Amino acid sequence: MGTITRNFANNLTTSGLLKPTAFNNDSFDNVTAVPSGSVETAAMQFISSATASASASIEFTSGIDSTYKEYVFYFNNIVPATNNVFFGVNFSTDGGSTYSVTKTSSWFQALHYEDDSNAYLQYRTEPDLAQSTAIQQLTFGVRQDNADEGVCGTMNFYNPSSTTYVKHYMCDTHSTREWSHRVLCSGYCNTTSSVNAVKFEMESGNIDSGEILLFGIN
Repeated sequence: MGTITRNFANNLTTSGLLKPTAFNNDSFDNVTAVPSGSVETAAMQFISSATASASASIEFTSGIDSTYKEYVFYFNNIVPATNNVFFGVNFSTDGGSTYSVTKTSSWFQALHYEDDSNAYLQYRTEPDLAQSTAIQQLTFGVRQDNADEGVCGTMNFYNPSSTTYVKHYMCDTHSTREWSHRVLCSGYCNTTSSVNAVKFEMESGNIDSGEILLFGIN
């Protein structure tokens, strides 16, 4: 009996829910229903994705609501149509009609040249924001004239549907030119209104190609 009990316990989470690995096809031969909340669900849920093709911007105007307390955007090989422009983000409280949420942020960079001629690790004041409605810069100047250039990274966005607290975001991007350039940017949308849309765009010109994926975190 002790062995059976231990084996069964291995299929439970610390909160007493059955793990997905506890089940296989044979387990469900005679099961007609599983009680709601009795099985652990995955922590990260895919919501949507958007692929750029000479696009002025990539906007997420649905799927950002009270369902999740945290949202994560993944940037996959974002390439601008114009050389030497930054990639950025802005937020909306009216479903994307306007993107003018007030933001305050900080901005760090680590940069290293391909020829090892120089390297930086520093705080930058130009891209940070202080109670500004401007686009939040997430990279330095990005180019598109070589195959090895573009942007990858993530942005975490916390509790956007709260009507009590401001909305925090943290961004981690990497872009390439004749250097390797990592940016760590974090800040908050200084509003207690629900933020329900997010817009990504280049400083000027279109997003030539690339994909952004949106996930929710339980």
